[in-house]
Amino acid sequence: MLTNEIPAKARLFLVAGCIAALLAVAAGAFGAHALKMRLTPDLLAVFRTGADYHFYHSFGLILVGLAALHRPESRHLRAAGWAMLVGIVLFSGSLYLMALSGATWLGALTPLGGVSFIAAWALFALAFIKH
Repeated sequence: MLTNEIPAKARLFLVAGCIAALLAVAAGAFGAHALKMRLTPDLLAVFRTGADYHFYHSFGLILVGLAALHRPESRHLRAAGWAMLVGIVLFSGSLYLMALSGATWLGALTPLGGVSFIAAWALFALAFIKH
């Protein structure tokens, strides 16, 4: 890359990762402070698991964005980033909502988010294997 301009695909995942990390920290703080006395220990643990995986995959998005600085046209990187975003929404989002609402049927979405996370990391690896 000869210019200082950040490729749009890299920027997308860098910004999404930073915003996701901000939201993960906010969710973790909300769970630790505002929900501590309102939720049962089991539901608080569910919320905490959502926040933990949200945070881990926020860093994953940032890593995808950094990799995309060097390989902006990689379809595998782009797919990995989208899969991480989908995983955050489905996995962490379903756990947040389940903990807050008590609606256990939301747990059916959680494995779909987990599969998205697994696919994201596989695609991320593939981006380097195919390079």
